[in-house]
Amino acid sequence: MLDKLVREHTILGIDPGTNIMGYAVLHVKDNRCDIVTMGILDLRKVEQYYARLQKIFFFTQELVDKYQPSEFAIESQFVQMNIQSTLKLGKGQGVAIAAALSRDVPINEYAPLKIKMAITGNGQASKEQVADMLQRMLHIAKENMPKKLDATDALACAYCHYLQLGKPLTTKSYSGWKDFIARNPGKVH
Repeated sequence: MLDKLVREHTILGIDPGTNIMGYAVLHVKDNRCDIVTMGILDLRKVEQYYARLQKIFFFTQELVDKYQPSEFAIESQFVQMNIQSTLKLGKGQGVAIAAALSRDVPINEYAPLKIKMAITGNGQASKEQVADMLQRMLHIAKENMPKKLDATDALACAYCHYLQLGKPLTTKSYSGWKDFIARNPGKVH
């Protein structure tokens, strides 16, 4: 059982929002990532704010029930100039987290800077640069790229979490280059 936990993961990534929430599911097996689904929950036509929070809660529970993630990765909020917007976003994030917790899924939170750095190597990268890099890394056909960047932001969050898992199947560890060369004759010229 432990081997399965190390070798296989399903990661639900969420880009929280009370207007548009992005989501993505990655399946990881033997260090290979496959996109299961990604998209958005569009809440702009829901006028009442608390009804939006309720939709986020139930929709996140539906995603968890359908895809059975072993990990939940969500982008943490950043403090904006408008404190009211920051508070609203924080409530949306909290509701999504509560929905995952209600299904006993472990929570992992990542700052936008960390996600961008993990995907592009640049913490100041634009959403378009993040989406472009994901398209290349995960070999997503141009016609399969979502129109809303909230979906690719959620995918970036899930992929960032995958990268944080490391290389779980790597069983060799080396104390340094000399150790690597000594244990791998013929691989280094």
